[in-house]
Amino acid sequence: MDETEVPQFFICPISLQIMRDPVTAITGITYDRESMEHWLFQANNTTCPVTQQPLPRDSYLTPNHTLRRLIQAWCSTKGLDRIPTPKPPLNKLNVLSLIRGIQVQEFRVKSLRKLEVLAFEHERNRICMAEAGVIQAIAGFVVACYRSGETMGLEEALSTLYLLRTESMETKLLLDENNDQMIDSLIWVLGLEINNHLTVKSHAISVLKKIIGKANSEVLGRLKPEFFQKIVRALREGISQEGVNAALHIMLEACPWGRNRLIMVENEAIFELIELELGSPENRTSELILGILFHLCYSADGRAQLLSHAAAVAVITKRLLNVSPTANDRAVLILSLICKFSGTPMVLEEMVRVGAVAKLCMVLQLNCDSYLKDKALEILRAHSQVWKASPCMEITTLSNYPG
Repeated sequence: MDETEVPQFFICPISLQIMRDPVTAITGITYDRESMEHWLFQANNTTCPVTQQPLPRDSYLTPNHTLRRLIQAWCSTKGLDRIPTPKPPLNKLNVLSLIRGIQVQEFRVKSLRKLEVLAFEHERNRICMAEAGVIQAIAGFVVACYRSGETMGLEEALSTLYLLRTESMETKLLLDENNDQMIDSLIWVLGLEINNHLTVKSHAISVLKKIIGKANSEVLGRLKPEFFQKIVRALREGISQEGVNAALHIMLEACPWGRNRLIMVENEAIFELIELELGSPENRTSELILGILFHLCYSADGRAQLLSHAAAVAVITKRLLNVSPTANDRAVLILSLICKFSGTPMVLEEMVRVGAVAKLCMVLQLNCDSYLKDKALEILRAHSQVWKASPCMEITTLSNYPG
């Protein structure tokens, strides 16, 4: 087709390719459906690409059947493959029929699988499904599975919820009367051993992250010990990287409550976090881990658990100045808590040995935020006399920071 001159009105103004499924916007301009939906739904544009007139995301795109038939006829006369007839777009009636199918046992799994496929296809389907009530319907199905102990269809249901996770999901799921039930149901899923259980658990955690991210203080303050036990266990089991980050987001959201921090420490969360960090994860994962460790180190038990791991101080030191400004902030604050409340001679000597003291000196010399320099200087001055006496420490390194 590259060697054949294509009529200009067959060309999509966005992709500059021949249109396969021409649709006309409310501004009167015709585009290829895929290009226009990408423009509206993924690029989040709100104007017509050609006229620049306002074009809401929910604008109806009218199929241009006449133009599609002209394109097909032209392809035939040129000896080219005909443009296949596009599938009709998903509509609300189709979705409502599938939602009703979830309620009928013999059609349940088939309906859930169809919804999963539709959600996977493209953004247009996901928007239509969310507007038709799929999120609430599947959430109700997950809660029903939790109550009955039934697992058939759970994998498809959670995959669909995962694909439909949008900014509106929190509102659709966080109904006051279903709050605790939905959270309990997802935590129940984390304890299951079913087919593809790691994928299922990753999806459950991703949905849970959306709920917890918008939960009020009352919900976050009454999370059950089992909640944190299952989250920590999921980290240990090897869920996906996206699932790991979602789990860490959940833990960080829950950290401001002292009760939650205590439960995390009791479930050896710090040990699992250090093990994760030893795997040299991506930067965002390190930031989340260090943020949680900072909160957990506010308690004596938390600091004791961290220091009981032979690699804890070393890995925190290694991340300092090697990840991001956010990680630097959290690493220095962790070292500050350790030095202030758990700075035994053994711990202080370990800090010298693994290079933590040298890194704190580097913080003062590099282009770091002033408050971070102040915190590093505070640590150095508080223990300079001990560190100067260490055989592992060069005197000149601390000569500018008298105690």
